[in-house]
Amino acid sequence: MILALNIGNSHITFGGYTADGKLVFSSRLFADSALSSDELLYKIVNMLALYGVEPHQITGVIFSSVVPTLTGRLREALRKMCEAPVMEVGPGLKSGVRIRMDTPAQLGGELLCAVVGALQHTAPPMVVINFDTATTLLAVDAAGTLVGGAILPGPQCSLAALVANTAQLPQVELDATPRRVIGTNTPDCLQSGIVYGTAAMLDGMVQRFCAKLNAPGAAVIATGTLPASIRSACTADIDYRATLVLDGLFTIWTKNTRR
Repeated sequence: MILALNIGNSHITFGGYTADGKLVFSSRLFADSALSSDELLYKIVNMLALYGVEPHQITGVIFSSVVPTLTGRLREALRKMCEAPVMEVGPGLKSGVRIRMDTPAQLGGELLCAVVGALQHTAPPMVVINFDTATTLLAVDAAGTLVGGAILPGPQCSLAALVANTAQLPQVELDATPRRVIGTNTPDCLQSGIVYGTAAMLDGMVQRFCAKLNAPGAAVIATGTLPASIRSACTADIDYRATLVLDGLFTIWTKNTRR
């Protein structure tokens, strides 16, 4: 089994794949930057056990990380867990994606993996959206080249900032569809603003991206912590794939292990 892991700002996602690319399981942990290598090891081993997987069954590991404080600890945890080869997404690995950006090395590993995963499912051009603490939109042209993107606050981040920096705004649930666009009380107004406001912002950004790509019919593929309420509020046809980054990790593994 090939184990794929991604450390994002909010969560650590991981999944197990058979050699022919079948996803056996996937799961998610909260990305606590205070975790030690032993604590990471404990959590990963126990999550594997939950799905009936033992460390000795793992024949290879690939991971990406955008949290430097956890990257080294994860490497150490993986070395303790199994003797399988460990691959880290970064310079020197083949991804199959051409990157036409000013500094390609600054592109986060999970974003590259999201594009790689998207290209396995859909033909370009496309807009790939990754939702974490930040929301990142990536533009892929008709030739499959990653030409750039945009970064904006994630809806959970925006809500947390509002609640923390105002005196009378309550925490609200983003997974539920707002009862109305025009709220008649503070919680409803806040929920409408975050859900429908984020959806309108995404629709506008997608439209602008498609215009720059000269591709009004470009596919839109999303992954990460995007609430279903916001997806359904968008007018853009969003293809949501929860394991997109993991799929990209497995694809990169196969590209770099083929003989």
